[in-house]
Amino acid sequence: MRFRQVAIHSVGYELAPRRISSSHLEERLNGALVRMRLPPKPIELLTGITERGFWESGTRVHEVATLAARKAIAASGVDPNRIGLLINTSVCKDYLEPSMAALVHGDLGLPATCRNLDVANACLGFINGIELAGQMIESGVIDHALVVDGESAGEIVDSTIRRLHEPQSTSQDFWDNFATLTLGSAAVAMVLSRADLAPDGHAVNGSVAMADTANNRLCLGTSERMVTDSTRLLKAGVALARRTWLEAADQLPDWSQAGIQHYVCHQVGKAHLAALCQALEIEQSRCHLTYPHLGNVGPAAVPLTLALAAESGRIQRGEHVALMGIGSGLNVAMMSLTW
Repeated sequence: MRFRQVAIHSVGYELAPRRISSSHLEERLNGALVRMRLPPKPIELLTGITERGFWESGTRVHEVATLAARKAIAASGVDPNRIGLLINTSVCKDYLEPSMAALVHGDLGLPATCRNLDVANACLGFINGIELAGQMIESGVIDHALVVDGESAGEIVDSTIRRLHEPQSTSQDFWDNFATLTLGSAAVAMVLSRADLAPDGHAVNGSVAMADTANNRLCLGTSERMVTDSTRLLKAGVALARRTWLEAADQLPDWSQAGIQHYVCHQVGKAHLAALCQALEIEQSRCHLTYPHLGNVGPAAVPLTLALAAESGRIQRGEHVALMGIGSGLNVAMMSLTW
């Protein structure tokens, strides 16, 4: 999929205020780890995650997504009445109905003519949201779109720790639930616009996606529990990423090791990053990292990492940026930007 008229106008984000260290989680798990005869500090050692953020108790996901959206709209200077589409991509939801998009749309006071819907695709939701919004902008249906995401990990991490302390829990249960202990909380939003309406924007050149849904049960999650076959998920995900990279090289402009200056990948942990870089033969030094201090914030990870890297000056205007993610299901998406 190629775009010629789509630009990222602005990105806004909200970071969860409660800083929770991996050491703190390991202390809470200590009795269970001893009983299961597991290493005393496995989280930071195996993932490289030192801390993550949780929201204050009682915080609703749509509330923090709305805060991020307000920041993105303000930064863009776009009249909210001209936004034609709002897509929410959050894995976390406050209710089964109505949609998260409807809640954010109402809180922002967007016009009745602004379509609003949820798009769910595990950790790839935000990239998919950019794709869908980009298609509507490219075709001339709308001039501006808003993609939002809010994630909250505190409750599922707490319920997982309580469950692992139950006498019947085994070491296998710990490893099945290990990925849950890497989760963090954050919110992010992006305004996308027709390129001529965002002269200082950043071009979205195109994207490629591929699926391997024969592996659709390697990570199964609910609001209280997430069970992951981490080893098989990593292996199958990286293999699919390699096939997607080759497809991207055929379809996207200058998609090559020499042509890409920066990689913004979904943030899982150090083992996943190392395996992905090895499979794609890319330099880890070109990858921007947020997982050490934010943990795995799901679909918020890619746009949030992009925003923080650009804000710090590490990504400069005119540079080629690759957005990449692997989502349970399995799905892989890769997107080309000219910053």
